[in-house]
Amino acid sequence: MSTTKIKAAQLWGKNKDDLKKQLVDLKQELAQLRTQKVAGGANSKLTKIHDLRKSIARVLTVINATQRSQLRLFYKGKKYLPLDLRPKMTRAMRRRLSKHEASIVSDKQRKRQMHFPQRKYAVKAAEA
Repeated sequence: MSTTKIKAAQLWGKNKDDLKKQLVDLKQELAQLRTQKVAGGANSKLTKIHDLRKSIARVLTVINATQRSQLRLFYKGKKYLPLDLRPKMTRAMRRRLSKHEASIVSDKQRKRQMHFPQRKYAVKAAEA
């Protein structure tokens, strides 16, 4: 039974199997404390329950973060990326043309620019 708070810095160095094992232990301990609370345990159990829940959340956060980083490495350089790994941005920003698509000039537009270029006017400066 680990009644002390778990620091996230300690978790980052562990591998997935150790983290899963620690998660199972924490959940078992939480179940025991909850049964003791129902049976009429002391008030100190409530703070331990709180600490255990937060420790479980830390372990899950480390597991999920490492899993996402592994997925990012796996999909690096691939054509498509899973939706949850893509940048969030806003809906409008996700739907707008890419820089490449916006810079493309059609044949018709290219001919129009070539045959009818922007006119240049020489404006005489006003004498004061």
